[in-house]
Amino acid sequence: MNTEQNTFYLDKTIYSGRPLDISGRLPKEIKSYDLMDQLNIPYVRLDHDALPSMEACREVDELLEIDICKNLFLRNTQKTDFYLLLMPGQKKFRTAVLSKQIGSARLSFAEPEFMEKYLDITPGSVSVLGLMNDKDHQVRLLIDKDILSHEYFGCHPCINTSSIKFKTKDLMDKILPAIGYEYTLVDLS
Repeated sequence: MNTEQNTFYLDKTIYSGRPLDISGRLPKEIKSYDLMDQLNIPYVRLDHDALPSMEACREVDELLEIDICKNLFLRNTQKTDFYLLLMPGQKKFRTAVLSKQIGSARLSFAEPEFMEKYLDITPGSVSVLGLMNDKDHQVRLLIDKDILSHEYFGCHPCINTSSIKFKTKDLMDKILPAIGYEYTLVDLS
């Protein structure tokens, strides 16, 4: 029996661009909107509570008419190499397949202290936009090839109480070059 109750807040209004009232918004969220605006990237936004389940995430996907990307923050066993993996939300993550492609044995999910240190984010808020905070490029960006086949890209603006949608082309051609980030294409089929 499913006892989960939908007791989370989800504003079903799709907003164009940044919030007009930024009171109560964290600086890292505002910094995400600043980056998008500085690069003249149009985006839409949904506001919500931290989402408690995959069903709640799917509701956001439906409203934004996208498949929000999984952003996985990973590390090697020695905790010396860190990776941000972008992959379609519905795709299964297989550690062995990725490890072989990037030449790193035994990948694990990175601990919250590394998320904070390198990306200025917390669990549940992992986002490609967090790479703007990694000035020393300590995190290697990995992008599943299927991401590039989607017209639109969805992620959090460095906090899991909003979701944004913009063109994948803008991620690849504007955001990544602006923050000086290269990426490795992987195939997780």
